[in-house]
Amino acid sequence: MRKNPEARRAEIVATAARIALAEGLECITMRRVAEELDVRPGLISHYFPVAEELVAEAFGAAASGELAELLPEADTALPAVRRLARFLERTGGPRYDELSRLWLNARHLSRFRPALRERVGQQEALWRDGLTALLREGVASGEFRTSDPHVTAIQLLVVLDGLGAHANTDRTGRPGAVTGMAHALAERELGLPAGALGTPHPPHHR
Repeated sequence: MRKNPEARRAEIVATAARIALAEGLECITMRRVAEELDVRPGLISHYFPVAEELVAEAFGAAASGELAELLPEADTALPAVRRLARFLERTGGPRYDELSRLWLNARHLSRFRPALRERVGQQEALWRDGLTALLREGVASGEFRTSDPHVTAIQLLVVLDGLGAHANTDRTGRPGAVTGMAHALAERELGLPAGALGTPHPPHHR
């Protein structure tokens, strides 16, 4: 059955995003995506005349999916403390390592690719806004105490980015105090008792 343009475009982006996660953004080419979909390269270029636009779109799709996994709509009815604990728990597994590698890849390449640089900036803003909204909800409900949820969200993301920067290395000897930096910072900045956000996962073998 012939796909409508919206469905075909979404399929192309989803395929490119899978390639990016598995092999890196550099591996996204018209020919490679066409091979994955068993179509002619001309079909891909019809939707994305410039390959760099497809690379940027693929990163955006993967990063948006990541945020939806970490802060899912299904959790919105839960108390803010529980939602934040789940967020931190989800950042500790192999799936998050995969996405951390993609972010490292995208930030490096964005130095030379304007379309990708713009998309990285957009996704960073979505991360900040999403986490800030959660912290503000916690302040409003009396679960968190912080004078500036936006700053606290940025501090937490900086720590998570720093820990994620080691996604390509073996971290099995990392001290627990380092592994738990994000939890400790969040608990301290939000006026929570130690352990209120759960226990971080120990580093796993790659």
